[in-house]
Amino acid sequence: MNRSIPDILFERLQAAAATAFGPDVALDRAWLRSTNDPKFGDYQFNGALPLAKQLGAKPRELADKLKDALALDDLCAPPEVAGPGFLNLRLSTDFLNRYLQEVPPADPASEYDRLGVAPATQPDKVVVDMSSPNLAKEMHVGHLRSTVIGESVARILEFAGHDVERVNHVGDWGTQFGMLLAHLRATQPQALGDLDHLAISDLEGFYREAKQHFDSDAAFADEARRTVVQLQGGDPETLRIWRAFCAESLRHCHAVYAALDITRLVDRGESFYNAQLADVVDELSQKGLVEKSEGADCVFVEGFKTREGEPLPFLVRKSDGGFLYATTDLAAARFRIRDCGATRVIYVVGLPQKQHFEMLFAVLRKAGWAHEGVQLEHLGFGSMLDASGAPFKTRAGGTVKLKNLLDEAVDRARIVVEAGNDDPESVRGQLSAADRAHIAETVGIAAVKYFDLSHNLSTDYRFDWDHMLALDGNTAPYMLYAYARIRSIARKAGVDFASLPADAPITLEHESEIALAKAVARFPEIVASLVRDLRPSLLTEYLFELSRSFSRFYDRKLGVRVIDAEPESLRISRLRLCDLTARVIHTGLQLLGIPTIEKM
Repeated sequence: MNRSIPDILFERLQAAAATAFGPDVALDRAWLRSTNDPKFGDYQFNGALPLAKQLGAKPRELADKLKDALALDDLCAPPEVAGPGFLNLRLSTDFLNRYLQEVPPADPASEYDRLGVAPATQPDKVVVDMSSPNLAKEMHVGHLRSTVIGESVARILEFAGHDVERVNHVGDWGTQFGMLLAHLRATQPQALGDLDHLAISDLEGFYREAKQHFDSDAAFADEARRTVVQLQGGDPETLRIWRAFCAESLRHCHAVYAALDITRLVDRGESFYNAQLADVVDELSQKGLVEKSEGADCVFVEGFKTREGEPLPFLVRKSDGGFLYATTDLAAARFRIRDCGATRVIYVVGLPQKQHFEMLFAVLRKAGWAHEGVQLEHLGFGSMLDASGAPFKTRAGGTVKLKNLLDEAVDRARIVVEAGNDDPESVRGQLSAADRAHIAETVGIAAVKYFDLSHNLSTDYRFDWDHMLALDGNTAPYMLYAYARIRSIARKAGVDFASLPADAPITLEHESEIALAKAVARFPEIVASLVRDLRPSLLTEYLFELSRSFSRFYDRKLGVRVIDAEPESLRISRLRLCDLTARVIHTGLQLLGIPTIEKM
């Protein structure tokens, strides 16, 4: 199962086109796609229509010629030409048998069960810029999307064989730190002698107190400004306090990351690039790219205009000599490409920053820091809204802490998990208190992550507790239950899936078996699409359809007998199909950053 089925089919189509139309006729991979309706087969090739313009012939005639030249007897039923020239392809059960038979057992030494999907032959060095909270405050719900999307994208690319670094570009520099450090000195002087044990239980409250102190006390405001000067001037004592404050802020962040099962995030703050900022502007100047605009240093790139139609400047140094976030972003990108060797840099940042990244990428190209072999991508996303469609806020109108949201998710999941525990005959009734607590935590966090990832990246979505915790529909609880259900089949059958003979043939006879086999066989195709498009929602849709196919397969009326199937060879075949389904669900959820549960 190393190659995806569309790759195999497209190779045959290209060979047939060379035979039918000549070796110079190249097909477009986008012309082959899976069908939405089984009555049109499993895959459809619509290349006859664009080829008709190129070759000056009727689409239907071209489709007939292509069909006659195709060698697909070992893969498909005889192809069918439909409509104006669509070529419908239906996979044969013999091919599906062989295709699934080739899936190797899971390697216990590997982080991911590859399911036969080969890693990239030319891996990229990928930097995923994700999460990026401001260390002056605690993480809030606005950081959820960047964090979970970034983690899923990183896992997808790792699975594909790429070398991935997750970078947390934290906001650890700026004028607000003068206010915060001065407030720390004023309110916790005793802590300054033992900064290794500095603890601020409520960062958000500490920030509000510091801001109120700054606004109401002119003397303190002057002290805060002097502290900024000391910090930016490299005063050792001020830097010592600043480092301790940042470490304490990051401790709060990493408690949230731990709850979200994010463990490989490299914290590299804005301060890391401070010493590089002047060099960035100097190098841009040496390349002749810097122009003065109202006293500020700017770079102008073609295609960007103000509302008045004037050239839009990309500011890299203010008129007072100070640098900007844009300068830091340039320095960070240059460092990632030049010093870290990145060949693909992905910024998981909200859609409102779209123009900023378009200009950033244009400047990087113009400066020669990002050559043609480097991919620069802004993976923009919409906002999370409340149930009414308004910005997600507390009742008092403040920002909702991400930690509090996750805690509430676990509390709500606990209510779902506890339901039915009074029945000692039920699976839940047989779970220990520790098991139920583990399940509630797993389900609660998974529900939030899966709900977010199941939505289209580029659109806003409404946060809905009832929907995300539902045991039916395209939700994490449903998917976790689907996996646990398959694992329970093995226990009821008295077998260990991993011990089933790998060379035992898979026999596909019933329509529900065939449908499930086709769903499982699409996994390499889905992985290829994920790597290309970086859309986690494609994976959630696929997993949901796969689990529904399994439900029909295991249904007593619509599907087949499994545990008590006869003869034994048929029983083993169906148990192997169960195992493959569970392995795909497990790996798919792992790529979303969601662990599975054996019992639920």
